[in-house]
Amino acid sequence: MVTQCGIPPGENFTYLVDTKHQHGTFWIKGHANFQYADGLSAPLIIHEASQAYDNEILMTFEDWPADEFVGRMEMFKQTPTKQLDKDYQDGLINGINANLTQPIQLVPKKRYRLRLVHMGKAYWFKFRISHHKLSVIEADGTDTEPLEVDGVDLGPRQRYSVILTAQPTAKSNYIQRLVEYKKGAPIKSEPSSSDSLLKWPDDFDLVPADKQPLLPEPDHRIELKEGHHITGYGTPYYGLNGVLYATTNKVPTLFSAFSARSLAANSSIYGPQASAHVLRHLDVVEITLSFPTMREHVIHIHGHSFQIVERGPTVNNTAAFKTPIPMRKAQAWPMRRDSVTVRAYSYVKLRFRADNPGVWLLSEGVVTHFYKGLGITFIKAPDMLQQRQALPEELKQMCLKQGINVSGNAAGNQGLDLTGLPPAVYLDI
Repeated sequence: MVTQCGIPPGENFTYLVDTKHQHGTFWIKGHANFQYADGLSAPLIIHEASQAYDNEILMTFEDWPADEFVGRMEMFKQTPTKQLDKDYQDGLINGINANLTQPIQLVPKKRYRLRLVHMGKAYWFKFRISHHKLSVIEADGTDTEPLEVDGVDLGPRQRYSVILTAQPTAKSNYIQRLVEYKKGAPIKSEPSSSDSLLKWPDDFDLVPADKQPLLPEPDHRIELKEGHHITGYGTPYYGLNGVLYATTNKVPTLFSAFSARSLAANSSIYGPQASAHVLRHLDVVEITLSFPTMREHVIHIHGHSFQIVERGPTVNNTAAFKTPIPMRKAQAWPMRRDSVTVRAYSYVKLRFRADNPGVWLLSEGVVTHFYKGLGITFIKAPDMLQQRQALPEELKQMCLKQGINVSGNAAGNQGLDLTGLPPAVYLDI
């Protein structure tokens, strides 16, 4: 439990979102028991005051397993050799099997904004339409200077908006019924080309439209290195700096931050497996995430858009990866987003200002990696949180109805006494 207890069966809770100072393409999801992996998610679109296009088309993408994720977690516990991210049988577009979706209807010469939302769990989706260029204008809720590309590559939790300008005539349809200008028109053949020859958006080529400058040198640096442990059954667990993230706490972390008074600035009260990092108000924070393994990851930070300031190969890049990712550093106006793909055998540096007091997760977008321990918790300005905000009574009642404490440290005790928490699990790195 991070910010609340789950909504009890048969009950309801209303979330109020202030949209006065933001717009863009987002999505909402249920975190309890990884319910978003079973479809408890939806796109959330906040429109700007004006638009420079003729129409808008929303497309969500999901990889879909044959059985529910909770059942798969139980299977994993009983059969640890089971690979949870290997058995997705279908790809969905707007909740429908991609092979059965209806084509996009386009009118010649019109400009369309395509909002592309990855609500999936494990796989990356590549989206493009032959004979049509796309112009990226938004990534994860941040408007960008237009960048022309052939297609976009979306990792779990990532979103893009692209402008598509329709062809001047309706002589042809495109991509196996994906785009239809005129019913019955011939399908124009797909030119043969390798993905490596096409242009895809790169975070270091994107420029935020508001051109916010690079944040100053950080007040607080955090270095996180992926560690993994292979069990005797051959099953990997993941962690950062040797800590396997898990929500073993008996009090929601946010409730502990409110009730612990001055001790809220002591990271140990949140329990060892929360992997809590306490940040001061308005500090500039730089995070270096190093992944010296063959797995790709998507790192997502709740509550903030971060600047992507550097990436490059890890020191122990092996011969298995013959073409290491090139180092790149941000220029004057780094791209900001809330989810970043980190390629195999590489690192990335992210920078943000801790101006949003609260409890926020840094989590892995690939749901099985997050389930197996890849995440940390940020406790941002707990002193300011206690001064400026208060827990709604409805949140407390949801916990009390389920017999869950609403105050105390991670174990539900006072002070630094963590008696009652299960033994912590640590990994070699």
